[in-house]
Amino acid sequence: MKKIILSSIFFFFAICSFAQNPDNTWNGIFKKATDIFTGRKTANGLTTNEIVAGLKEALSLGAQKSGDRLSVVDGFFKDAIIKILMPPEAAKVESKLRMLGMGRLVDNAILSLNRAAEDASKSAAPIFLDAIKKMTLRDAIGILRSKDTAATFYLRNTTTAQLTAAFKPVIDASLQKVNATKYWKDVFNTYNRFSANKVNPELSGYVTGAALNGIFYYVADEEKKIRTNPAERVSDLLKKVFGSVK
Repeated sequence: MKKIILSSIFFFFAICSFAQNPDNTWNGIFKKATDIFTGRKTANGLTTNEIVAGLKEALSLGAQKSGDRLSVVDGFFKDAIIKILMPPEAAKVESKLRMLGMGRLVDNAILSLNRAAEDASKSAAPIFLDAIKKMTLRDAIGILRSKDTAATFYLRNTTTAQLTAAFKPVIDASLQKVNATKYWKDVFNTYNRFSANKVNPELSGYVTGAALNGIFYYVADEEKKIRTNPAERVSDLLKKVFGSVK
């Protein structure tokens, strides 16, 4: 029964193709019907493999550029959009210490958090690239036709847990390298001397999340550029895949 159904579908596509162009050879009809039936060709003439490869290349390019941009000194610290500040639960700590004239202590802690993120970003690209290579874009065509940052959104939803697990040890090492842990302890040890309610938010997880947010922000920014600006499509594959979207 299954073979009969498959044969019928093939015959249907063959007849439709022949009707549209009577001059087609049977070899051409067979190829066209097979392409449609197997899903290798999309309506805009791209293969599924090309779409997947194009999306992966765009994300890889975005990850590489983001890592390069954020891994320099002040890449995080002087970027008002992604600068890492004290976490919300530590707001009262910051406020209290600044009131007591200890703003420099807080400033040192904030600077060290951003330095840790900048240092860790040097290792971000390989982690992202590994995640991108492993992912399967089942809905690749939908992502391609979507607007702005659909590929980044998909990547974030499907790889955040994996990226966090891989990135956290890098952040931990960077926090130690730039003495962020020391500055953090200085802040809370000082605060806890003045407060009955002891506070000590988990530092590593917070900085890891904030660093990934910053990197994803610029991966998305790069995706938007590739989608909207032909000059950003630096390879033949990117030109073919994203140039096909109307």
